[in-house]
Amino acid sequence: MYPLSIPSPSESVWMIGPLPLRAYAIAIIIGIVIAWWLLERRYQAKGGPAEVSLDIAVWMIGFGIVGARLYHVVTTPGPYFGENGDLSKILRVWEGGLGIWGAIALGAVGAWIGLKRRGLRMAPFADALAPGLLIGQAVGRLGNYFNQELYGRPTELPWGLEIDPENIVGGFPEGTTFHPTFLYELVWCLAGAVLLVALERRYNLRGGQSFWLYVMIYTAGRTWIENLRIDEAQIVAGLRLNVWTSIAMFLIATGFFIWRTRIVRADGFVDEIYDDTHTADGERDSHDAGPEAASGARSEDAAADASNED
Repeated sequence: MYPLSIPSPSESVWMIGPLPLRAYAIAIIIGIVIAWWLLERRYQAKGGPAEVSLDIAVWMIGFGIVGARLYHVVTTPGPYFGENGDLSKILRVWEGGLGIWGAIALGAVGAWIGLKRRGLRMAPFADALAPGLLIGQAVGRLGNYFNQELYGRPTELPWGLEIDPENIVGGFPEGTTFHPTFLYELVWCLAGAVLLVALERRYNLRGGQSFWLYVMIYTAGRTWIENLRIDEAQIVAGLRLNVWTSIAMFLIATGFFIWRTRIVRADGFVDEIYDDTHTADGERDSHDAGPEAASGARSEDAAADASNED
């Protein structure tokens, strides 16, 4: 018996005929949908074009999943390249193992490509996305709960997490309860989303400020939560690699936040949705459409002038 503890789910996969329905995948998908839903509404409220966020989300999700998996494999190589490693596991994303830093890095590349194709600026889109990212990450952590993975050190606190014997790492005896790091991060992200929106409204954050504040909030929590975890990880100078990554990202985000704040406070700052290659209605200027289009535009102008002279 585990008095005053959190039980782990008995199942993480349900079969629908021959098809497995995995809790980890469900949590990730629900998190993505919520983040996109909030992004769509916030981006349009900023003046962004309708329905463009779904197109950008496809770019982000594709790049983000690849980046998340690559980061996990590189920073936790044992199960794949170790003595008993299995390279085929690299493709088994449904078994868990997605690194948030890889998702953010390559997801940002995907967003930039999608936005560039539309002639849209990155900063307003990133600001619109920031709170939804925190909520999406919170929901995604439920996948770790169902998989009974990425939990923390043993604890006797009332909210200690029960883990089935076959999923216990570190040689701890059956009956040990552990810090529910999935729950800590879930609560931290939800609280961070509320704080971010409150600060955004109070100080009229824009021009990339909200996004970099999101990174600061998330990494501040991830630093101490990561320190609790006992799953396999690379250790650098006595700390888990993800702890060093969180610290580095917090410092980088702080620097970018200060830089963007100075830009926003400058006289005449406008948080433009479209880049310089687009006019107000979203069409490309003739000088970016090639010499033929530019020539055609000049011909139309000349014809209009001749008509006016008549």
